[in-house]
Amino acid sequence: MSAPGVLSFTQQGWEQVLAKVKRALVYLDAACAESLHWGCGASRLLEAVGGPACHLREFEPAAVGGGAEQPKAVFVLSCLLKGRTVETLREIVGRSRFQYCVVVTAVSHAAHLTANHVPAAAAAELEGQPVFEQLEEKLCEWMGNMNYTAEVLHVPLWLAPVAPHLALTPAFASLFPLLPRDVHLLNRARPDKRRLGSLSEVDAAALPPELLLQIRCLVSGLSSLCEHLGVREECFAVGSLSRIIAADLASYAPAKNRRKTAAGRASVVFVDRTLDLTGAAGHHGDNLVEKIISVLPQLPGHTNDVMVNMVELTALQNEEKNQSMIAPGCLAQSNDTAAKALWEALLSTKHKEAVMEVRRHLVEAASRENLPIKMSMGRVTPGQLMSYIQLFKNNLKAIVNHCGLLQLGLATVQTLKHPQTAKWDNFLAFERLLLQSIGESTMSVVLNQLLPMIKPLNQRTKDDYSPEELLILLIYVYSVSGEFTVDKDLGEADEKVKEALARVFCEESELSPLLQKITEKSLPVRLQSNSPLHPGGAPLLSQCSVLLHRSTQHTFTRFPVCLCCTTRSHVCKSLCLA
Repeated sequence: MSAPGVLSFTQQGWEQVLAKVKRALVYLDAACAESLHWGCGASRLLEAVGGPACHLREFEPAAVGGGAEQPKAVFVLSCLLKGRTVETLREIVGRSRFQYCVVVTAVSHAAHLTANHVPAAAAAELEGQPVFEQLEEKLCEWMGNMNYTAEVLHVPLWLAPVAPHLALTPAFASLFPLLPRDVHLLNRARPDKRRLGSLSEVDAAALPPELLLQIRCLVSGLSSLCEHLGVREECFAVGSLSRIIAADLASYAPAKNRRKTAAGRASVVFVDRTLDLTGAAGHHGDNLVEKIISVLPQLPGHTNDVMVNMVELTALQNEEKNQSMIAPGCLAQSNDTAAKALWEALLSTKHKEAVMEVRRHLVEAASRENLPIKMSMGRVTPGQLMSYIQLFKNNLKAIVNHCGLLQLGLATVQTLKHPQTAKWDNFLAFERLLLQSIGESTMSVVLNQLLPMIKPLNQRTKDDYSPEELLILLIYVYSVSGEFTVDKDLGEADEKVKEALARVFCEESELSPLLQKITEKSLPVRLQSNSPLHPGGAPLLSQCSVLLHRSTQHTFTRFPVCLCCTTRSHVCKSLCLA
């Protein structure tokens, strides 16, 4: 095992799971599958399971159960063993013929006690793990024989280690900071005399139970990580939700004994994502990985990986109908040493150096396979990289030996050739112009500069901004502007932008998933430029009003948020205002 870190922490957890899965059907939820994907790879799990057939299945109510020839099941879950999760367990076990069930949860027993409303004083006096023991009895009951075997255990599989010193938290992808407009939602459940005046007054007691429980699950995972690292943490927080999380970690009862015996010390900094949306929405980053994650399609079921088209390495024509015939590649290469080295270099180098590093690795790989490579110096182009990759085409042995490297190489080529990459410089130019304008002009002037860029579908060219891109620009505008005075000119400019956005949304033939999430409706009816708003238009204008004044709430972070950041790009459902 490597030195203590986020990678060894995750791998150590998966080793405990691998020890349980021999000849078993393995059910995973999406967050644990992503942790496996980055931590040690699905191949390690398949090897541990053994047998000629694939025994991995998604944990969902419709999942196929096990027959008489499959008496053992292992469920690996990132969530609390409560509510719908337990119902899904019961459904799968009930239609199977299991005799041995193992349930692994990434949430500690202490968090389960909180979820079951057990007071802290009573929890401290409990012996054993009664919540897990009760579920073990239920599993035996569902299997139909109390003499069968059931195990429920906690393994902290909540991190997806992207690199040795960078981990993401897919299980908490929906956690999002509170915003000033959320205060009135919190006040609905409070008497008049105890109303909150601002976010600074919000504490854990004021939060909805669902959000508070999600925070406790995150704190449980952080405490497990600190235990693995052997450190006593000192917490710092910037932002309202970060302050609540830091306070909960500091007062977390199971961590008190750990801190007494910890040999090292560590500083943990929590930062609300909404305090730095400029970095997330801007295009001033000069990093290849950022562009890859921005432009390539998302890998289904994942929050932080992309699909890489691998058709170029086959005899098939690179046509859209053929792309679904070949399994996509990805960025995670947990079992390929050379590919991991390249990936870590891409994370930490600038765009130009990263592309040159991709070329160097491809040249070295081709040389080791004795492929007829032709060296060329100077600027690295997508065509040049593709010519190196094409040398491996239809050479199964060479592809297998360098599969991870080829996936990263193809991801680079497809990103460099993607139309969205060409727009990157357009975004950057506008953002630089905007920074100059904000220093010299009022906010109304800035919005009026943006107004001509808001074009409906029938007037847009490939170089114009889509509705999602317009929202990114608006988020950037409001984020870098900070506090500004609202006057008559700003009000008029504001209304013009809202109306233009509403018309753009209405004229879309189909809204993207992100826009549907924001507007909470699909608008199939087109709006002609000279016609009045259809019945859905007025509410949409109102939605746009909310968007402009609450632009920080609905955005997608183009670069993954790191472990110490408590936020992601989705809105906490219990506090969503849309």
